[in-house]
Amino acid sequence: MTFGVFIHRTDSIYDDVPSERYQFPKMYLSRVQQCVGDWIVYLEPTKVKNTKGYFAVAKVQEIIADPRHADMHLAVIEPGTYLDFGDPVPFRDTDGIVERGVLNDLGNISGRAQAAVRPLSAEDFARIVERGLGRDDDFLPRVDQTEQMPGQTDQMPGFQDSQVPFQHVTVRDRVNQLTNRAVRDRNFRKNVLRAYGERCAITGLRLINGGGRAEVEAAHIRPVEHDGPDIVSNGLALSGTAHWMFDRGLVGLDDDLSILVSRQSNDLDAVRAMINPSGKLLAPERLANRPRAQFVTWHRENCFKH
Repeated sequence: MTFGVFIHRTDSIYDDVPSERYQFPKMYLSRVQQCVGDWIVYLEPTKVKNTKGYFAVAKVQEIIADPRHADMHLAVIEPGTYLDFGDPVPFRDTDGIVERGVLNDLGNISGRAQAAVRPLSAEDFARIVERGLGRDDDFLPRVDQTEQMPGQTDQMPGFQDSQVPFQHVTVRDRVNQLTNRAVRDRNFRKNVLRAYGERCAITGLRLINGGGRAEVEAAHIRPVEHDGPDIVSNGLALSGTAHWMFDRGLVGLDDDLSILVSRQSNDLDAVRAMINPSGKLLAPERLANRPRAQFVTWHRENCFKH
């Protein structure tokens, strides 16, 4: 097993869904096989306008032949492992090339950098993950999330991990961070809030507290405990009250993202008054960030109180 780099772009001709599968031709089969059971980093090419660079990690579960395309294969991503970096990592930063393995003996970029699938050294993997996970106090943790409850001697479970410096940890520690719930929540929230401009998608309000932090929360449309992934298209930026109502099925979404109000609400008029004038979810401009239909349908069928 080994770490790897998978190159992906949103306008790719390949049938990729980074959180679920990565399509590749037979010529890369032996390289992808080396990554089965281990983690890969997704990279958007530098030639893409406004490239995100290294933008996510995921664990390869298995390789299968693509049933719809001859001579193509699919790297199946292990459910629950895909994670967008809260801070995408550029291919080149102020310290030079981040992925040192693509440099030749003279320190120049070699032809290896052109390969759509390539092995990644443990050192390069750790460096990219360290920068990608980041620690941005403007997004997390919120002040109220780190306050102690009466009689509590420690911080709330999970949030203590985010206070530990990232430097001087082993590669395995970095891998463990990728499945740590507090780390995943922090990166999920950062990406969702960025996609929605820190504005509640239901009310339309954008509130910033005295510490400069956005008061909206990142809500999963399909919850993690019901196999919902930590991806922006499964997320909504919601105010605390809207989040509470959404999780309890008092509000939901139609297929066209119209906001539905449950008749089981004890004050229909008050709930409707909270909704922005359009009556629809204020979705991100970028299509890839908008709620995916399968998650919206799941919430309506399993959470929304009709």
